[in-house]
Amino acid sequence: MIRRLFGKEPKVNVEIERKFLLAALPSETPERCHKIRQGYIARDGGNVVRIRAQDDRYILSVKTPAKGIGRFEIETSVTADEATVLFNACAQPPIEKIREIYAVGDHIWEVDIFEGANKGLIVAEVELSSEGEKFDLPDWIGPEVTGFQKFYNATLSLNPFKNWGVKYTDLVARMKE
Repeated sequence: MIRRLFGKEPKVNVEIERKFLLAALPSETPERCHKIRQGYIARDGGNVVRIRAQDDRYILSVKTPAKGIGRFEIETSVTADEATVLFNACAQPPIEKIREIYAVGDHIWEVDIFEGANKGLIVAEVELSSEGEKFDLPDWIGPEVTGFQKFYNATLSLNPFKNWGVKYTDLVARMKE
């Protein structure tokens, strides 16, 4: 069914990630940077359908709840024209961000520096192979926000950071308490 829907073999995986605010910006230069714009086509009961433009690539994603902090994720590439149709189907303006990629120990950290309605918010994510997997915390990592729905992009599209009435530094201080 999914193959017929997408016309090609989609990428399917379980996404297990932990999210953090930053205590400071990394002092090192990122290995890569990506400009990302993503919109949410549908949300229901923890299921999310998203379109993403990352640099010159366009990706349609379906995420569904899994056990614990993991989520099933199906991704497939779409054309620029298909992405335009899907972005136009989004009820809220898309999320805009710059994603900086850092290698720390055996893990890749993605630091999202938000723009637009979420300007001022910075969230770091590390993807894991299991919930109990050990990993090194870089010195620039602040409080963990995994499980706080307000920090997930799908929620940020509905309630952007500009509406929270708090400065980022104050938010980091509050989340440490």
